[in-house]
Amino acid sequence: MARTNFDQLLQAGCHFGHLKRKWNPAMAPYIYTERNGIHIIDLHKTVAEIDRAAEALKQIAKSGKRVLFVATKKQTKEIIAEKAESIGMPYVTERWPGGMLTNFPTIRKAVKKMANIDKLMADGTFANLSKRELLQVTRQRAKLEKNLGSIADLTRLPSALFVVDVLKEQIAVREANRLGIPVFGIVDTNSDPKNIDFVIPANDDAKDSVEVILAACCDAIKEGLEERKVEKADEKAAEAQAETEEEENKPRRQARRPRKDAEEAPAEEAAPAAEEAEEAPAAE
Repeated sequence: MARTNFDQLLQAGCHFGHLKRKWNPAMAPYIYTERNGIHIIDLHKTVAEIDRAAEALKQIAKSGKRVLFVATKKQTKEIIAEKAESIGMPYVTERWPGGMLTNFPTIRKAVKKMANIDKLMADGTFANLSKRELLQVTRQRAKLEKNLGSIADLTRLPSALFVVDVLKEQIAVREANRLGIPVFGIVDTNSDPKNIDFVIPANDDAKDSVEVILAACCDAIKEGLEERKVEKADEKAAEAQAETEEEENKPRRQARRPRKDAEEAPAEEAAPAAEEAEEAPAAE
């Protein structure tokens, strides 16, 4: 069953593209027609691409990997933050830090610095600083929180990138392409879909349009996370059952050993007696 439908996307305004003069010819396969100088996106293809992207995201989440959401547009910041937080995924809504993927260790150092400042504030180390020094540290902490706070728990490179407006976030897309990280993108008619692994052709400016697509994709990720939890619970239950069976079988094994020893003892005693009987006639 499709995660979205034609009417839902139409109502959200996903079909509106950019002006004809601003279009990218590479988006021609996803364009239905042109009206009043504006391209209209084929929503049947959008529905199919949302399903394809959602299934791939579900499998990524099910395998325990992370998806990084990127949207620095003013009208999409709140939506991305809300949806990503609801499923526990990292996101970037402020300026993309150059080299965030290709120079990830440096970004991690900045995140650790933020954590160290918090630690020092908690244990009272900064109590001896002057007001000016404390103000500088506080400002530094606020700046780090603003730019990197949403990726504080991202300890390794993400397994996928979900981008809203691939034209605006082209630096992030390039970094992901360079590292071989799959890119999921909401692509409008003025963008190039060439470097996007999972193209979702839709209006990337309208808040409702972005929200509908994100809701479908985040629901898929949530399903993947829940399935992973169920699988882990089943594995633990199977391991516990195996351990219980092993403990139950131990007394049985221990009970069998004395019987076996008792059976072997008469046989060992009978063997020398038989040897003596054979030797007696030979001596005569």
